[in-house]
Parts: sequence; C-alpha cells; structure tokens
Amino acid sequence: MMILKQVLSFSCDVNNRMRHIVRSVKFGVSVSTHLPTTIGPLSLIPNLHHVRLVSSFDFKDDPTLPVSSVFNVKKTVKSSPFECTEGFACIRTVCPVCNVVPGEQNGQVKNETIYVNKTTGHFTCSACQHLGRWDHIEKFFLPHNKSPRTIQELRKIRDVFLEGKNADSKKSVEIPGEAVLVDEGLAVHVISKLGLKEIPVSSLVAIGSRWNVEKGHLYVPLVDVESRIVGYKVLSHSNQNGEDMVIEQTIPEANSSGLVYLKCPGATTKASAKDHSSAVLVLNIMDLLALSTSRISATAICLPHDLKSLPQQCLPGLERYQKLTLWFNYDTAGWDTARNYAKKLDERRCTFVRPTDVHPTPAKALALGLDLKGILAKAQPILHQSITTFHSLRQDVLSDLQNIDKVQGVKWKRYPTLNKLLKGHRKGELTVLTGPTGCGKTTFMSDYSLDLALQGVSTLWGSFEIRNTRLASTLLRQMAGRPLDVNLSDFDHWADQFERLPVYFMTFHGQQPIKVVMEAIEHAQYVNDIQHVIIDNLQFMMGVSEDTKNLDRYWKQDAIIAAFRTFATRKNCHVTLVIHPRKERDTDDLTTSSIFGGAKASQEADNVLIIQDKRLTSVRGKKYLQVAKNRYSGDLGIIPLDFDKASLSYAQKRKKLEPTDTNEPTETTISDS
Repeated sequence: MMILKQVLSFSCDVNNRMRHIVRSVKFGVSVSTHLPTTIGPLSLIPNLHHVRLVSSFDFKDDPTLPVSSVFNVKKTVKSSPFECTEGFACIRTVCPVCNVVPGEQNGQVKNETIYVNKTTGHFTCSACQHLGRWDHIEKFFLPHNKSPRTIQELRKIRDVFLEGKNADSKKSVEIPGEAVLVDEGLAVHVISKLGLKEIPVSSLVAIGSRWNVEKGHLYVPLVDVESRIVGYKVLSHSNQNGEDMVIEQTIPEANSSGLVYLKCPGATTKASAKDHSSAVLVLNIMDLLALSTSRISATAICLPHDLKSLPQQCLPGLERYQKLTLWFNYDTAGWDTARNYAKKLDERRCTFVRPTDVHPTPAKALALGLDLKGILAKAQPILHQSITTFHSLRQDVLSDLQNIDKVQGVKWKRYPTLNKLLKGHRKGELTVLTGPTGCGKTTFMSDYSLDLALQGVSTLWGSFEIRNTRLASTLLRQMAGRPLDVNLSDFDHWADQFERLPVYFMTFHGQQPIKVVMEAIEHAQYVNDIQHVIIDNLQFMMGVSEDTKNLDRYWKQDAIIAAFRTFATRKNCHVTLVIHPRKERDTDDLTTSSIFGGAKASQEADNVLIIQDKRLTSVRGKKYLQVAKNRYSGDLGIIPLDFDKASLSYAQKRKKLEPTDTNEPTETTISDS
C-alpha cells in the first residue's frame, strides 16, 4: 500500500516533473539523477529506475519504454468495457481518460479514440494528438474497486493527464496574414499564377486550399485523423536560373501529424466504393494534384515531411486503407525511404512504384505525357521473399545504373578527398574507425558526422566516453567555425541553426549492456528515421555482462559487432563504430590487424578508417586518415589531417589559384596551430 501511495503521489505531480526532466536532459542527462528526491526511492516506481532519453528535444520519444506486446495491450483493453480493434500499425480503442470519470456510471462525455502504436507502445489521442506512453494510461483500463480512496486517486491522475492534453491541444498553426478559401473562380487565377499546368480546378477546391493574395502563397491544409487542420503545405512560385518552379514548405517544419487527402475520380461509379480501401502516398502537393488528372480508383495522400520522416502520429490517419501504394522519387533515396516507411505501415499492405526513368514521380510523368494509371498498375509488393531471381532484381539494377551518383551515397563537403576514395556515405554499411589514444578520433568523427547532418542525414550519437554537453559544444563550434566562448553574442544564432539539424543523442555514459543500447537505437531508428548511428566507443559496451563473469572478451566483442552488422543491414542504416587499437609500437603503422579483438571487426566492416599519428615519432611527422578497407569500390589511400584549433575541425580547404593556374583548384589543408 505504501508503494501504491508513492506511485500515485508521483503521478499527481507528473507534469511539473516532466518539465523538470526536459530541462535537465537538454543534450542528454540521466533522468534518474535529476528527479526530485521527495518521491522516495526510484526502485519503488516501476519502469522509472533507469529511464533515459534518446532525444534531448522531445521527452515523449523515450526509447526505454517497456513496449508491451500486442497481446498484452489487447488483453488489458478487453478487460475494460471498451472495444479493441487491431489495425495494421495501431490498436484502436476508446480513450478511457477523456470519456469516463472514475466512479461514475454513464460518464461518457466525448467519443475520443486512442491509437496505440504496435511497435513503440506509444498512444496518440485522436482528439488532441496528445502522444504518451502506454503505461501512463494502462491503469485506466484495469478493473478497480470503487472505494472512495481509489476513485479520488484516479481522478487526480486523470486531472493531471487532461492538463497535459489541454496543453497540447492549445498548440495551433495559423496562416500568416490573410488568406481566402479557394473556389472555382479563384482556382483559375491560382493555377495561372503558380503555373500549375493541366491541374483540374476542382482539385484545388477539393483539398480546401487557401490563397494569400499579398504574398502569392497557396496554403494546403494538413488534417489529422479527425479532419482537423494541424498544419499547412505552403506553395509559392519561384524563378531559378530562368526556370519557373514551385517551392513547397511544411508548417510546422517537424513532427506534423497531418496529411493531405484527395479522392481521385474513378473510372466508374461502382469503383468509388474502393476509394476508402486503397491509397497512393506521394511526397508533395504537385504529385498529389497530378494524380487527380488520372482516373484511378484510389485516394491520393501527401505525406507531411517529404523523405525526412514519417511521424508515428500520422499512422492513425492511414489505418482505414487496406492497400497503400508508395510512389516516391525515382532515385535511391526515394527507394530506401519507401522500404523504411513500409515497415512502419505494415509491409503486407504496401506496394510501390519501382524508381526508374520510365516510372518517374506523378508530376514528372504528367509533364512527360506518360500514362499515370498504367504506371500505377505496375506497382509491386514491398514484402520481400527469402529467395529471389534476377527477374525480380532487374528493375533494381536498372535503377542503380540510372542513378549511379546517388547510389554511391551522400557526398562530404568538408572532405572532398574522402569522396574520391569511398565515393560517398551509404545506408546499410558498417564503418570502423580506429587510431591511437589521443589522436582525435572523437573530434574527427563529430566533424565527419556534422558534415552529413548538414545535408539532412539523420544522426544518432552514442558517446560513452564524453558527456553529451561537451560533444554538443564541439559540434556547435565546428558548425560555427570559431570558438563561441569568446563570441557569446553569436551563440543563440548558431544554437538555433544547430537545433534544426536531425541530430539526436543517446544519454548513456560509461559501460552499458548491448541489449539496452540496441533497444534505444532501434526505437530511435523507427521514431526518428535515423540514417547514421555512431558508437564511440565499442570497448565501453563490453564491461557489463548479464550472463557470466567468465565470458571471453573477444567473443563478447564479436557478438556486439554481429548485432550492429545485423542492425545496419536489416534497418538499412549506416553504423560507425569507434574501436581502440591494440597496443603497438609507436614507430609501427596501424593496420586492419591492429583493431582490438578478433578479426570479425575488420571482416564485417564495409569500410575501415585508421588515423595514423606520426607527430611524436618523427620531427616532420604528420597525422593522416588512411582508408584501409573499402568494400564498395576498393579504392584505398590516405588523407592529410591538419587540425584547426579555432574551429576544432580537420576539414580540408582548397588553396587559392595561382595566377598561372588554369586547372581546377587542388586540395590542401589548414596548417596545424
């Protein structure tokens, strides 16, 4: 009974403590070290003894949530008076907090629904898009005795819960300036103004668009599962290099829970009944409007954030469709994103248009005069089989050959020589970085990852040696290119810029078991669509064992590497492991055999990067990065690393052209200070 009182006492003050936690974990700090001590021993509070956050920006994305099985969630809901419906990605039921007041009969006040994500265990309330953890609402489904004390305690928890929901519901997105609803007469003017050729007037009216005359902007509303406006797609006309184009932006910029729906005109009246059973997912409004010109029997749906992410709050709005066709950009990025999104949406109901030149995006297909309905009819299932043939791979091979530059991966801007050797940063690969102690592995890796993050590569940092505050400070200084401790007036500017980057931090510090780390990584990859995971360093994951104390360290390291190799391949995510080398003589160069442990690290890795530091063994010794293994192209070589202390960066710079130079500028580096 004492434990129950402490749990309920904690729950009654949960909002204030959440705010305290969010402030405490900015850039990642252990929650358990910042909870007020008045709540009693943490060991008495279930699931909160070792709570940590994977993202310093959003408390709700807690990766250590004990994800309940689908069976347990359904069992709990069925023990209550509410119905339970299992969908493709979510379990749907009535919100017990909003509908029923504990202890009162017939207390239903609203018809609100919650959707419980079958992967993360987080629930979304359809009324206010409040996102919370299953264990925060589970107690309301459980049968309770109707004693006055129990009813009073549940009412207190309900009030706190509703307070948090009300705070979320107050968030609204408004159109800047005045905008008028587009009717058929105004739609003709808008189509002419934005250059929307061949787009039916009725399509702009059907999606409820609004026109801002002063700015010349078209606002297309993003609606949630309850058809409420929760954001906008903003279209504006632009002329770049003499070419007219339509620029599209999303408000809000991240984590929008809304979608744009447009019913396409079916070939017959009977086919219209299928509009609610199949949908075509596209990435922008131009593709959505292009689909309205074809007589397909489906609903066209525009996702909120292009290829960047698909927030789990959007999934309830897609539950009604039995079949989803993903028609994304005909390049490798669109191909990879389609496969990742399909895992969120349930691969069994997903098909996709294979990305080739003959299957471009709907807007481009319309401009080229191609048959959109014919292309859509060739969509193939995403769910892969265990065995395949070249016939099934043929379109994949053609797509790779037609998009060879994008297949090679994201190019570095700070390390052009690295592009010549590795060709780019590719998903699904495993990279190992090693080097002697104190050579700057973490500094180089932060600069290396920042370069990719600035180009939109979602990055998850797992630094077990260095606190996240110091790591974030290094990344911020590298981004600014100068020390901010003497330029504090510039801090807010660069901090605002850095917050927009898709960079997340794991809050683990010191030795951690592989199971806990992998759970956090897989959760972050699902929720935040992570494309690059960095583990610095591997040795810190080998000190904790859940089994026996006599396990061989080499065997344990091989098991950890195998886990990351499997994750990289299965989730199509690039993993970079920092591993210390074995103790070698200072005069000897490090090789792939110098990596600590067995040979599995170098065997499993697609790329092996070695920092060679000869500054202490030779008068004219230099530091350089050696590409010792390159599975993609096989090119090996070295890259000079000259450190710029002001920016904490090894970024290569190009020297100025000499007056007699007629060729392209050659690469050089900054002199070491």
